[in-house]
Amino acid sequence: MTHHFDTKLLHQPSYIDKQTGAVNVPLHYSSTYHQQSIDEFGPYDYSRSGNPTRESLEATIADLENAHAGFAFASGMAAISSAFMLLSAGDHVLVSKDVYGGTYRMITEVLTRFNIDHSFIDMTDLDETARNVQPNTKVIYVETPSNPTLNITDIEGVAKVAKAHGCLTFVDNTFMTPLYQKPLDLGADVVLHSATKFLSGHSDVVAGLAAVKDPEVAARLKFIQNSFGSILGVQDSWLLLRGLKTLSVRLKQSSESASQIAQFLHHHPLVDEVYYPGFSFHAGYHIHQRQSTGAGAVLSFRLPGKKSAGVLVEAMNIPVFAVSLGAVESILSYPATMSHAAMPPAERESRGITSGLLRLSVGLEDADDLLADLRQALDKVAAYQTLTI
Repeated sequence: MTHHFDTKLLHQPSYIDKQTGAVNVPLHYSSTYHQQSIDEFGPYDYSRSGNPTRESLEATIADLENAHAGFAFASGMAAISSAFMLLSAGDHVLVSKDVYGGTYRMITEVLTRFNIDHSFIDMTDLDETARNVQPNTKVIYVETPSNPTLNITDIEGVAKVAKAHGCLTFVDNTFMTPLYQKPLDLGADVVLHSATKFLSGHSDVVAGLAAVKDPEVAARLKFIQNSFGSILGVQDSWLLLRGLKTLSVRLKQSSESASQIAQFLHHHPLVDEVYYPGFSFHAGYHIHQRQSTGAGAVLSFRLPGKKSAGVLVEAMNIPVFAVSLGAVESILSYPATMSHAAMPPAERESRGITSGLLRLSVGLEDADDLLADLRQALDKVAAYQTLTI
């Protein structure tokens, strides 16, 4: 029987222990495994290569993303970096220009040391994407919605361009999760997650996941995972499995609150711009509506400058001011010195990451409380601006 997504979150084949009937996956704290024969090994020999707890998580993300196989890594960047190891010296990768700062750092400061070239392009423009494919391009890397300006890329369109040129398509699906967006169904080859964010959802796990459609590509990534060894530990695998069970209810409620907050900020006179894919006037709205089933719980908004942003940050009482997103508590971030600190200032500015830009990941607090907190904080920004005139 084929189950709906919410049911899949709670009922995976590996969730019930076959020996005891326990309804939670056991934590297999073992680095090595006894073998019965000198000639034939069992399914596990060393936990870097495979662990039953981690395997349950990997099977779960594969099922949720409609993939052939899933892989769990020690962080989102470990997942991304391992996927990039599918490339070889002399290869070229096309990348969304407004990509996460850690991905930017990996591409510009690590891949270049291995003679892997790159081009940052406006991937919301399919013509520009197609024009920039080179003979040695092997991967087109998509982040949609992008972090932090929430630009939308046509996953299906990019995947068609990639296939026409023999490239793989990687998609960072952190913001949408498989609840709202399934890139593999749209033609992508590898889906990547910072599972630290919405999938875990409780600011207690650092983890990365990958889901792969093609068995041959999955075998290559499995080899890299085992060789590189940046695997997710047993405890974190178990915590992530627990967090996944409430993904749907968490993200749906947070997304409803985010919609209300985005509307409020859009109409506030002190806010210069709001970046939110749920707006009908968002440049990528129609594409996002076609490929996703929700607008998500993250939005960004631009104030006149750093001073105004600083006043608002200090005046807010409910959100934590911190790196990261996707948690049960709302998280307010300043991308210029947090998520995108790895980008040079000129590169940030060219991507719309200005000194007045703030990113808000909406949590599970009452929406009215969050709105009231924003209102009083913006009042203080107004008072500050009046004093400085």
